Amino acid sequence: MPFYKISEMEAKKSNVGPAMGKSVPGELMKSGVVTYQDGEGPPPHFHPNEEQFMLMLEGKMRMVLADEERVIERGDLIHIPRNTRHGVRALGEATFFAVKSPCGNGDLSQDYNKAENADELMAKLNKD
Repeated sequence: MPFYKISEMEAKKSNVGPAMGKSVPGELMKSGVVTYQDGEGPPPHFHPNEEQFMLMLEGKMRMVLADEERVIERGDLIHIPRNTRHGVRALGEATFFAVKSPCGNGDLSQDYNKAENADELMAKLNKD
């Protein structure tokens, strides 16, 4: 049914990074709640087939999105267009709500493609 309690959803480990997530597929989009522990984040990547929105719920993360760098925190809404390289690194425990379209197979990590300059971006994410 269309009603979900996040507290009752099964948490699963991401297949591309250390995140723990709870997700739900819809007809045209998928959504989920993702949590990273301090210092965690996926390797910088892009999604050629998916558009994404992230809403920070708790904590802070350093983010690289295209050519921009910033610290994102509770209440920040981020739009990640298709083919836009990005990466995050948690600054303490951090949780966000994600929505991606199209739904595909419902896995939030489905359209993951490592960025060509992932090492360069990782250096930006790991700076103090």
